[in-house]
Amino acid sequence: MKKNLSLFVAVLLLATSAFAEETAELTFQKKTHNFGVVAQDTCIVTCTFTFTNTGNAPLIIHQAISSCGCTVPQYTQEPIAPGKQGTMLVTYNGKAKRPGVFKKSITIHSNAANTPVRIYIEGEMIATDNIEEIVPIITDDQVQEVADTVEVKPQPARKTGKRFRLFPRRK
Repeated sequence: MKKNLSLFVAVLLLATSAFAEETAELTFQKKTHNFGVVAQDTCIVTCTFTFTNTGNAPLIIHQAISSCGCTVPQYTQEPIAPGKQGTMLVTYNGKAKRPGVFKKSITIHSNAANTPVRIYIEGEMIATDNIEEIVPIITDDQVQEVADTVEVKPQPARKTGKRFRLFPRRK
């Protein structure tokens, strides 16, 4: 009986070790990059996302798909060993797009246990003729002039006494 039990335990241990798979895991340092305010005529911006294989098997990225044709991802092609890092370079070209806020996603498919993974780029693109109104370019002399002439005085709150009705009264 003891032989059968020890044989059963040995077979069980071999079976569990055979089924214990090594898997890769894709972990990004940051998943969102904000470009801030960019001008429409020069709106070709790039950023680099760094990722680490936190699993115990080599990581292979099969593809990276962007949510728009204006966003192009380029990534490390060779397998990434456990504990090693890779990069994803993302380029956004908004020259032909309308001004406004943008948010694009890149979906990464790999052999990792946590596939797919999404990363994001975002920002605000402004028309070239409006860029100085929103993001003024000021020289050091102008900054000193403004600092010398601006005086801020707190204003007391005023009570008007008027009421606002969302729905008018019925007659």
